[in-house]
Amino acid sequence: MKPLEPTGGSAGRHGRVFVVTGASSGLGLATARTLAERGGQVVLAVRDEERGRAAAARIAASLPDPGVPDRLEVRRLDLADLDSVRTFAERLRADRPRLDVLVNNAGVFAPPRALSPQGHELQFAVNHLGHFALTGLLLDALAVGRDPRVVTVSSLNHRKGRIRFDDLTGAHGYTPMGFYDQSKLANALFGRELHRRLAASGSPVRSVLAHPGYTATNLQTSGPTGLTRLLFGRLLRPLAQRPEEGALPQLHAATDPSVRGGEFIGPDGRGELRGAPTRVRLAPSAEDAEAARRLWELSEELTGVRFGLAEARS
Repeated sequence: MKPLEPTGGSAGRHGRVFVVTGASSGLGLATARTLAERGGQVVLAVRDEERGRAAAARIAASLPDPGVPDRLEVRRLDLADLDSVRTFAERLRADRPRLDVLVNNAGVFAPPRALSPQGHELQFAVNHLGHFALTGLLLDALAVGRDPRVVTVSSLNHRKGRIRFDDLTGAHGYTPMGFYDQSKLANALFGRELHRRLAASGSPVRSVLAHPGYTATNLQTSGPTGLTRLLFGRLLRPLAQRPEEGALPQLHAATDPSVRGGEFIGPDGRGELRGAPTRVRLAPSAEDAEAARRLWELSEELTGVRFGLAEARS
């Protein structure tokens, strides 16, 4: 496996600035730890600040570099609530007018049907709409960054998803896994459409997609109920890789200089369930430019966030 590229100089103030959503546990925590270890300044964007501070303390305690605590910053972000997303972005831009990498990592997995404060289905709200809005609100700060990137974490499950444009809230038929798959396809469509629009606008920002394969995190136990929780939280868990391994594709997408905009990075093992990071293929449904355009326009309408990018040519 190719080693991860360094994120910046040995002095924290010279390192690149990373924003990692969902950084208090699982893949986000593993990502934040590795970025900090390699000299990056990391903003841990978390829903629960107390858990975020505990995560930052664990990272600092696990690394020998005494400068690590100064490179970690905890900020509250509730991706389910678009008001929280706006507040987070406004305060972060005021304090840090330059950002280098945004890792859209946070997510919820197969919970019972619930709605966000703005009335959107929870998985679509957190996994897609919140990250869509956050990316748009931080894009100006990223555009002046060093080797700037947006890394959006999708899933193998995007290949089973479909966008229910006529029932996005699940009011007429909700299944936890079906709407999880929808949100992961939305991530893939967004990441690819963002790449097309950034390229059409001549932006220096790269949009890259990643997926972790099959990784054991608290998502499998904190969200689902019943048979889904039993299957993913217990029966299949021994087959899963550790978060430190599952985070490698998104770390590669965030730091490796050879990665190009629009690429999808996942594990190289059988079925892409585990292994070293490599370029993998998106499902044909994720390459549907018309569906991506429709989702983009709908997401702008639902979030009130417009990117100001040129529309990609078909």
